[in-house]
Amino acid sequence: MSLYSFVRDFGFSQAPSHTRDLLQTCLLDILGIAAGARDNDTSQALKRYALNHYPAGALASRLLFDGRPVHPLGAAWAGGFSVDSLDAHEGHFTSKGHAGATVVPALLALADAYREQGRSISGEELLSALCIGYETALRAGVALMATAPDYHASGAFSGIGVVCGGVRLLGLDEQRFRHALGIAEYFGPRCPMMRLVDNPSMLRDAHGAGAFAGINALLLAEAGVTGAPAETVETMTVAAHWHDLGERWEIDAQYFKPWPVCRWAQPALTAMTALMAEHPQIRGEDIELIQVQTFHESMRLQGHTPANADEAQYALAFPLAALVVRGQVGPLEVTGESIHAPDILAVSQRIEIVESDELSARFPNEILSRVLVWLKDGQAFTSPITAAKGDPATAMSHAEFREKFDLLAGITLGDGQRRAIEQAIAALPGSSSCEPLFALLFDAAR
Repeated sequence: MSLYSFVRDFGFSQAPSHTRDLLQTCLLDILGIAAGARDNDTSQALKRYALNHYPAGALASRLLFDGRPVHPLGAAWAGGFSVDSLDAHEGHFTSKGHAGATVVPALLALADAYREQGRSISGEELLSALCIGYETALRAGVALMATAPDYHASGAFSGIGVVCGGVRLLGLDEQRFRHALGIAEYFGPRCPMMRLVDNPSMLRDAHGAGAFAGINALLLAEAGVTGAPAETVETMTVAAHWHDLGERWEIDAQYFKPWPVCRWAQPALTAMTALMAEHPQIRGEDIELIQVQTFHESMRLQGHTPANADEAQYALAFPLAALVVRGQVGPLEVTGESIHAPDILAVSQRIEIVESDELSARFPNEILSRVLVWLKDGQAFTSPITAAKGDPATAMSHAEFREKFDLLAGITLGDGQRRAIEQAIAALPGSSSCEPLFALLFDAAR
């Protein structure tokens, strides 16, 4: 199947039931993250930026969980940055990146803009566009990682998914579709990811840049601007990554994060959660030493005394200490005043992170850590080598997804609105309009 045929003809109901369930879970997960991130420093800064520099014009998109109108390009910047600012979005092994934090806010902004012009979009059509966006973004990421020497952040490839899902919503012809792909790739950001791991900042995984690049490419192609062929899509070098489109689903290979911190910290948090459940005497005030044995990339996170939310989430020691002290790691533990909380920092200083040659050798095929705990009274506990909760082999249950959604979104949304969002997403496949969901996401009065 050609890529354009897939984009034009695919219907959400054609995907396997497991893939459909995962896609709706992805949407709920991303919206929970967006709600939890609504009021943090990054989200507030990007809303101001969008309102000041991308005012609504011929097209207008409302800011997520805010309602104020801006141009779709501004909504793309703000939405991508906001979801990226709370590091809890799903990810994907072979692309070494993420699709949803770009695709969901960008396509919601695009759909809202054309809805404002009077176009009705069914739930099936929205889910089809999101499914197309996820699948093509992930495949573009795999193609980029297979052909480029550096580790690029997700924004370097995720704009391709925005173009594919956006073309489905806009109904562009094949010629303009190919131009949009070429524009998105040509103008895509470089995004050297390890620079951000070593120097955390609001730039994160570049989802704002990917969302902007995708919508910008769509609007330029619609206006008649031409592009160069997209190498990560159209060359023979990457054909193997695209030949089974519509038959095999990269969406199925995604992992989900129980906690809003870097993926590489998740195995240690999973191991510590199990130790604390088995040994309730593990409490913050009783810790003598915690040692994390992990792979090289995880060891580089460190992060014992973060200065801000970006450093706290691209860290290992601090979120692990927060888990021990507070019993959870949600938005309130990795943003705001908690970053400087003396009780968390006291435990963080007692955490040693060391590289294990064995675990480094097993990376990236396996992402593993082991945690050792010594208490002041002499008791010692050791976890087994542990994979992160939320991988396909260690999948989160429906109850665990709801618990995560409530933990993240609960700091800004009431229980009634959270349950209504869940119900609206579940009803999308049979809904003739996205309006019930959009009213919950964009109505400022809520």
